[in-house]
Amino acid sequence: MAVHHLHTLLDDDAVLALNAGDEVYLSGTIIMARDAAHKRFVDTLAAGQPLPVDLRNQVVFYGGPGPTKPGHAIGVVAPTSAYRMDPYATVLFDHGVKGAIGKGPRGTAIRASCQQNRAVCFSAIGGISATLFSCIRSAEIIAYEDLKTEAVQRLVIENFPLLVTNDAHGRDMYAEEVDKYRALLQAR
Repeated sequence: MAVHHLHTLLDDDAVLALNAGDEVYLSGTIIMARDAAHKRFVDTLAAGQPLPVDLRNQVVFYGGPGPTKPGHAIGVVAPTSAYRMDPYATVLFDHGVKGAIGKGPRGTAIRASCQQNRAVCFSAIGGISATLFSCIRSAEIIAYEDLKTEAVQRLVIENFPLLVTNDAHGRDMYAEEVDKYRALLQAR
């Protein structure tokens, strides 16, 4: 397991240097979008229309903000269960997204798509919303404002703590850890 300090936008070299289980501190600009925005992205691409934001080489954060208090860039942000974006993520990886941040395991199609597209999935550990919030320097709605809390936002982040869960080499940290602990229990 290695520790990486990365800055967005991501390229193939940065993604290929990551392995399942690695720790990443991500800085730069990311795109925050949830279910409704992902559906619109995919529907827009299916209609042959351009997206309202360039997602190539971007990292997309499956998160949602709480209410913004005065003096803060954004409300407390919590990662959303990543599997909910699985129906859309492969399309967005095909369109050039290099990373996705959520919480929890992903499906097997995501593992294959990460390998095919040289993309990576990160997990932001649930329960550390205050830590994630403290890493966000600014937030700006950039698309689909009508979706309110699910509007697409551009976040500027610094040292956003993540784990690599699905790498571009076909590895899945969650599957590997489950297998490891299952073997340990069977060896008892």
